[in-house]
Amino acid sequence: MIRRAFLISSALAFAALLAACSDSGSKPAGNAGAGAAQQAAPVGVITLTKGTFPITTILPGRAETFQTADIRPQVSGLIREVAFKDGGEIKKGDLLYQIEDAPYIAAVEQARAAISKAQASVPSAESNLDRYQRLVGSGATQIEFETAKTTLLQAKAEVESAKAALSAAQIDLDHTRIVAPFDGIIDQTAVNVGNVVSANQTTALTTIRQLDPIYISLTESSTNLLKLRDAMAAGDIKGEANVVFHLILENGKEYNQQGKLDMSKQVVSETTGTFIIRVLFPNPDRIVLPGMYVRATVELGAEAGYALPQLATSRDANGRLTAQFVSADGKVETRAFENSSPSNNSWLVTEGIKDGDQLIVSGLQSITSGMPVKPVPMKINDNGVVVPAEQPAAGDAQKPAAKQ
Repeated sequence: MIRRAFLISSALAFAALLAACSDSGSKPAGNAGAGAAQQAAPVGVITLTKGTFPITTILPGRAETFQTADIRPQVSGLIREVAFKDGGEIKKGDLLYQIEDAPYIAAVEQARAAISKAQASVPSAESNLDRYQRLVGSGATQIEFETAKTTLLQAKAEVESAKAALSAAQIDLDHTRIVAPFDGIIDQTAVNVGNVVSANQTTALTTIRQLDPIYISLTESSTNLLKLRDAMAAGDIKGEANVVFHLILENGKEYNQQGKLDMSKQVVSETTGTFIIRVLFPNPDRIVLPGMYVRATVELGAEAGYALPQLATSRDANGRLTAQFVSADGKVETRAFENSSPSNNSWLVTEGIKDGDQLIVSGLQSITSGMPVKPVPMKINDNGVVVPAEQPAAGDAQKPAAKQ
């Protein structure tokens, strides 16, 4: 962008040189020096108009998975089947591993048999209790009645215990099928068919990562946070509830999805003076991968003022924003601004400018403050390049000039 501006300014300066040479050829030699001294250098300018522009900031960040799960067996046994492809996409509930289930099927059947056995003793205990209840005081003692009552309660408890054992056996049987807990991308398997695994072992069988959506953890300074809060409290920035995040990828291209604020870590780092902002981005095509370093443009709201393109500005020794303008008498005027806010590729200034002021955007390398200049209307296109304000149509350039 700067190189393009330099080329344009060089072309304008060259045109000025030709004009000066032409004037020197038509005037007497004695006035040549005075004419050259008064020659105004052409510079590209844009006319500023007050408007409402977004307040933006660019934050560094890193991509993180939305969910990560290390897959471990919950029962022991022999791996009978590995049902997925390494690095493939899986859906929630898909079978990942099948552990040999024959011992667990046998345990379930044994638990069912235990239930049947326990249930078989209940009717006999109920009948015995009923008989002793009728004979208490006439052939049966109170102790015998209480014993019969206890026997029935024990029989019923054995039934409940057997049912619990069946539930536990069924859970173990279900755990022989290891399935995906959510949609995602699965890593390489650490075991193969025939390997023996143990319940709750420390080594994971594989790992699943959910990449859609995806988290971006951004880093912001606590100083900027305080400035933002002050601006919002003063009413200078509107729309804090509608903060918009745009992502810039490692190749410099803007990601085509918008993010939304998910969490701000309410603790400032003691070593760096920064805090973490976590943003959630849709990632249907898995363009953003965990570990990528990215940048996020954050729209914090909007403010009324004048947008000065960054290519036409600089900083002085005190850190103030400076820019070159065309004064009322046609000379270069340098202005410094105490306060400015980033707004995409511009700096937003609220004081020291009025509607109609002409900002110099090209030819900056060949001018100094107080130098007479000739404004040439320019504009900045969508690619951030300075171009003439009015360019002829493509067909017009090929038409022959009209005969005089």
